[in-house]
Amino acid sequence: MLKDTVYSYKCVRDDCVLNACICGAVKQEGARVKVKVILLHEVPGLGKPGDVKDVANGYARNYLLPRQLVTAATGMEMDRLRERVAAAQRRVQKQRATNEGLAAQLEAVTLTFAVRVGQGDRLYGSVTSQNIADALQEQEGLSVDRRVIQLRDPLRQLGDFEVGIRIAQGVEPRVKVRIVSTESLAAGEATDIPAAESIDSDSAESEEEAEEE
Repeated sequence: MLKDTVYSYKCVRDDCVLNACICGAVKQEGARVKVKVILLHEVPGLGKPGDVKDVANGYARNYLLPRQLVTAATGMEMDRLRERVAAAQRRVQKQRATNEGLAAQLEAVTLTFAVRVGQGDRLYGSVTSQNIADALQEQEGLSVDRRVIQLRDPLRQLGDFEVGIRIAQGVEPRVKVRIVSTESLAAGEATDIPAAESIDSDSAESEEEAEEE
């Protein structure tokens, strides 16, 4: 194993060690030549894309470069890497701001669903994650994939509930859901309240299977 050494970088070309000029990306320690490379793909035991590593010349020339796993860390490539990193950081910040804005909107939402109720307060309808996604789109203009709505089983009881929506890691606002009976609403008051879907033995089973996917 080589000891930690302070290297000076210089061009060692008579015949370039990498068959392509990589001036500024080569360093020497006695007879041993190492090259500085930028990883383009993950290499087990070496690093992940974007990492800058010093590797043996032979390893770079015979394995990493032919497989396009790395590129030589020339001044130009280092500038490009910094530009890519800065652009990626801007994208992450923009996406974070978008997620936080959507989370704030969802936290302020209350969705009301009307269901038919029979004797003993037996519901003839349920509220599923798809119902919630549809209501968010139709009532609030918010597009949310039903698969990120954290509802394990359809809601089958009257009352108020809070349902989590996992927008991103660490960002999970909760939407308020209210389920009322159609009978409890005065005529005409329910025109803008979506009715939950009816339940029968076949549709209930198929809906629950869809929720598990």
